[in-house]
Amino acid sequence: MFENLTGRLSEAARSLSGKGRITESNIKDTLRQVRLALLEADVALPVVKTFIERIREKAVGEEVSKSLTPGQALVKIIHAEIVRLLGDDHAPINFKAQPPVVVLLAGLQGAGKTTSAAKLAKRLIDKDKKRVMLVSVDVYRPAAILQLETLAGEVGALHCASSADEKPTEIVERALDEARRSHADVLIIDTAGRLHVDDDMMNEVVAVHAKSGAIETLFVVDSMAGQDAVNAATAFDSSLPLTGIILTKADGDAKGGVALSVREITGKPIRFLGVGEKVDALEAFHPERMASRILGMGDVLSLVEEIEDKVNKEKTEKLAKKLKKGRGFDLSDLKDQLEQMMNMGGMAAMLDKLPIPGNVNRAALKDQANEQQLKRQVAVINSMTPGERRFPKIINGSRKKRIAAGSGLQIQDVNRLLKQFTQMEKMMRKMSRGGMKKMMRGMPGGGMPSGMR
Repeated sequence: MFENLTGRLSEAARSLSGKGRITESNIKDTLRQVRLALLEADVALPVVKTFIERIREKAVGEEVSKSLTPGQALVKIIHAEIVRLLGDDHAPINFKAQPPVVVLLAGLQGAGKTTSAAKLAKRLIDKDKKRVMLVSVDVYRPAAILQLETLAGEVGALHCASSADEKPTEIVERALDEARRSHADVLIIDTAGRLHVDDDMMNEVVAVHAKSGAIETLFVVDSMAGQDAVNAATAFDSSLPLTGIILTKADGDAKGGVALSVREITGKPIRFLGVGEKVDALEAFHPERMASRILGMGDVLSLVEEIEDKVNKEKTEKLAKKLKKGRGFDLSDLKDQLEQMMNMGGMAAMLDKLPIPGNVNRAALKDQANEQQLKRQVAVINSMTPGERRFPKIINGSRKKRIAAGSGLQIQDVNRLLKQFTQMEKMMRKMSRGGMKKMMRGMPGGGMPSGMR
C-alpha cells in the first residue's frame, strides 16, 4: 500500500538537495511534485488542495537545523501533516456499554463486510478475550448468510441464524435476545450492500441501526474503489452516525489515496486495515505508523507486535537451543521458519514494515521475495524423508530427482533450496561461535538473502 506515493514523495524531497533553506521559489516545483503524487494516488482533489496549502504555510521560511537537510525538513513537515490527516491516535473499539456491545458494519456490495465481520470477531476474541456473536441481515444474498456462518465456526465466534424470508429488523431483535442469553460481550451485525447507494438500502440500514442500538457503526470501504469510495463514504456518513472506518484490500492497493480521502472527508477515524484473505489479516490502524510507512520509514513497531502474535514461541525456543549448541539445525527447522514467515504474510508483507531507502525498488524486492517462492521451498522439504531432512548430505542425484517429482518442481529448485540451507547452516554455526558480527560477515550479499540483494 502507498508504494507509488512513497516513491514520488521521496523524489520530491530529494529535489531540495543542495538548498540551504526552504523558500517560496525552491519549494514551488517540489510541492507540484507532491500534488501530482497525491492525485496519482487517488487522493480526492479538495483534500489535496488543503494538504498542499498546509505544507506550504509550514515549510516556507522554515529554518533548517544543522542536523537536517531541506529535503529531510520537508519530509518531517509532510509526516506531521499526514498524521494530522489520518487522525493523530489509534481509536480502539468502545466497550463501555451494557453487553452485548453492538458493532454494525455498513458499506457497498463487494467492499468486504462479511469477511471483515469475521476478521474483527477473531481479533476481539484473540486480543480482547471477548465472547463474540455474528449475525447477517443480508436477506438478499443467502450465500452471504451461509458464508458468515462458516466463518463464525472458523474464528470461534457464536452465530445467530437468519434466513432470506425474514425482515432485517426482526433478525436484529432476535439476535440481541440470543446474544444476551448466550452472555455474548459483542454482537457484530453484517448488513446488506448494494452496487451503488440508493434510498431503499439507506432506509433499511438506518432502520437496522435504530433497532440494534449500535455503539459502533463502522463503514467498510474497498481501498481500491478510488473516488467511488469517497462518494459512498459521504452518503453513508450523512445517513448513519459512523464511528469509524475499516479499509479493506489494503494489501492489493499500491496507491492508498482512499485512506487519506475518506478520513479527511468524513472526519471519522480509520480503525482497521484488511491486509489479506486470511481471517487474522486485520491490522489496527495507527496514523503515525502509517505516515512513516507512506514516507518509506517503515513500521518496525507493528512488525514486532505481529511477530509476538504469530510466531510459534515453542518452536523458536527449540531452535534457539540448537543454535546455542552450534549444531542440529536441519531442514525441518528451515521448514518451520518458512511456514512462520508465510503465517505473517510472507516476506513481501514484512518488507512493507521495514524502513527501505526511497531509491530502492520495493516492488522488485517483493517480486523476488514472494509467498509463492516460500510455498515452493516448503513443498520441496515436504517431499523429503525424515532422514533426508535430518541429514541433507545424503541427498544424491537420484534422491533429488525423486524429491523434485514429488513436489512437482524441477531438480534446480531442489538444488537451490539445498544451497540456501547450507548457507544458513554456516551462518548458524558462526553465530553460535562468534555472535552477530561473524554471522553478518558470513551472509551472502553482506547480510541480505540472495533474492533480495
